[in-house]
Amino acid sequence: MIDRIAPRFARYEPLRHAAELMAGMVSGLDRKNCWTIAEHRGDATPDGLQHLLSRAKWDADAVRDDLRDYVVDAFADPGAILVVDETGDVKKGVHSVGVQRQYTGTAGRIENAQVAVYLTYAAPRGHALIDRALYLPKSWTDDAARCDNAGIPDGQRDFATKPALATALVARAVTAKVAAAWVAGDEVYGADPRLRAAIRGHGLGYVLAVSANRRVPTQAGPIRVDRLPAHLPKRAWQKYSAGPGSHGHRYYSWAWIALRPEDDTDTGCHHLLIRRTDATGELAYLRCYSPRPTTLHTLVAVAGQRWRIEESFQTAKGLTGLDQHQVRRWTSWHRWTTLAMLAHAFLAVATATGRDAQPTPAGLITLTVNEFRRLFDALLLVTRHTVTTLLAWSRWRRRHQYRARQSHYKRRQHQ
Repeated sequence: MIDRIAPRFARYEPLRHAAELMAGMVSGLDRKNCWTIAEHRGDATPDGLQHLLSRAKWDADAVRDDLRDYVVDAFADPGAILVVDETGDVKKGVHSVGVQRQYTGTAGRIENAQVAVYLTYAAPRGHALIDRALYLPKSWTDDAARCDNAGIPDGQRDFATKPALATALVARAVTAKVAAAWVAGDEVYGADPRLRAAIRGHGLGYVLAVSANRRVPTQAGPIRVDRLPAHLPKRAWQKYSAGPGSHGHRYYSWAWIALRPEDDTDTGCHHLLIRRTDATGELAYLRCYSPRPTTLHTLVAVAGQRWRIEESFQTAKGLTGLDQHQVRRWTSWHRWTTLAMLAHAFLAVATATGRDAQPTPAGLITLTVNEFRRLFDALLLVTRHTVTTLLAWSRWRRRHQYRARQSHYKRRQHQ
């Protein structure tokens, strides 16, 4: 994996620090940032890792392209699904790039947070994050001084909605000739007609959730989706699994209704897919499109894979510290995020390789990414702890915290 990204670095030192950073990301550290990883790896200070993220000469977008190729090479499937979704990182201050009070699903409420849109490649053999785009609210794009302070490039300061960012991520994957047939996403993305049109223009199908109050073009005219289930006969509902979960297959009842095309040039097939949880009667709605006729079972299978990106978020945050960065500026955020995604992709690909190499014995579940990371850390990651280095780090932390406290006191006194 390091050999794959090595050409992106002009000098050996930044490449070595990138390798050390990713080794720390896949380690068993409870908290992962430049301080904790440098200490864990046996460095005298975090200066090298901080330099890697802020000032070293290397292109995070080029490494992102290497990451995408690495994942697709490992998991390539012509029926794969590109899943888009956003996630937030809760923050305390106001200086981290893109931060403001906004809704984030991570907390389930409005919090002071950064939000970014991600793209996951989901295929039968495995799934991993392959692209990212930081969301900049208008409170940032309308404030040139704030953008200057965070180092946001001039070409990145135009406001873009989350669906617009998702549109760019999908277009980038298509341009790179990523093997895929579908795009999936939640209500934020299903409600955007420009995103839907862009996906159709790429020749891909989609299964995108929509909220209950959305109107769709039926043969009888535009109708709210929540009005349609009452008109369906009992025989319209069919029970299918949306795929295996942690407690077995996830069975729901499904129905689909043919829709009219969204424009005169559209020759594909449009449907509204309705999912019913039989135990509670809860309904969910998804707008679907396929360039060619397809089956209800296929649409259900695609809908069931949308949750792969939630799994990617959970493992990337929990295992490789995707959300644990302590950086404020545009360049540092993209560099940390890209390397954390690459570390997560390594775990996903290595886990799939381990499953292929050794069939699961009877009485055991298949090898998981969490379990592989635990074994990799225990068996292969070697650290260089000594009493001297541990005490040196204790002094370094206390000295740094003392200086930070004195700086804080001076600012308060000046104010």
